[in-house]
Amino acid sequence: MNGYEFTLAGAQLTALGSGALYWRAQNLLCVSDMHLGKTERRARLGEAVLPPYETHDTLSRLQSDLDTTGATTVICLGDSFDDEAAAEALLEAEKLWIARLQAGRRWVWIEGNHDPGPVDLGGTHLHELPLPPLVFRHIARPGQSGELSGHYHPKATLKLRGRSITRPAFLIDGDRVILPAYGTYTGGLRSHDSTLTDLMRPEALAVLTGTTPRPAPMPR
Repeated sequence: MNGYEFTLAGAQLTALGSGALYWRAQNLLCVSDMHLGKTERRARLGEAVLPPYETHDTLSRLQSDLDTTGATTVICLGDSFDDEAAAEALLEAEKLWIARLQAGRRWVWIEGNHDPGPVDLGGTHLHELPLPPLVFRHIARPGQSGELSGHYHPKATLKLRGRSITRPAFLIDGDRVILPAYGTYTGGLRSHDSTLTDLMRPEALAVLTGTTPRPAPMPR
């Protein structure tokens, strides 16, 4: 499995190049901020239209990660949909695809700020999920330990062989992990933003996503 392995609160975790997180002991896959239906929401609000491929692309990558890991539990860390109406407006084929992914698995939707209410797409809807020694929630809370969250869509820039590379990134320290956005059409907050530097310890790592996940000191 292509990923960066590390320990949080005694749990052995793997940051995958796709932006998903795998917890082998629980056979659990965690993704954050898929923002499914973003194309539909932008069109509905009269904003610039995006090519209508993001939901298919995001679900394709999720299916690939599930096929690779064989995970039997999936936790979606909030903002799984761009809003509640976008969830309702998914194509029937996309809803059936999600149902196939859920079949035989425990599936938990953590509420986010874009999708605070339950969705009629199977699975369980929770505000947060304690699964000792870890806790899964959408937005990080200062002073927590063993926390997995998303929300900020972190990105980091590294210089590799004389050129700068910017990619979505996991931010990891001894207290928490902030996952990158998993969705295809998602922006990001640079790791040097004060919102993130205030949350993360000075020794935090940024693990850039991609074919080969690359850990480095978190750019500040």
